[in-house]
Amino acid sequence: MTIWDGLIWGGTGLTALGLVALAWCILTAARAKARVTDDAQMRAVMRKVVVVNMAALAASVFGLMFVVLGIMLGR
Repeated sequence: MTIWDGLIWGGTGLTALGLVALAWCILTAARAKARVTDDAQMRAVMRKVVVVNMAALAASVFGLMFVVLGIMLGR
């Protein structure tokens, strides 16, 4: 296993982690929409969801960049 293989697999893991976090955001927002009736509570839930969503998107982007770099530099 070369360093480039490690970069590919690490990027794959980071992307998968980001996708799991995105799924969590979707489920949390859907549950809040169904259960929360107060506007202030909904805003509090959505603040947390937005922060996790941005971090998950960043993790997915960086993971995919690592995969592409590993493929390009490893060949």
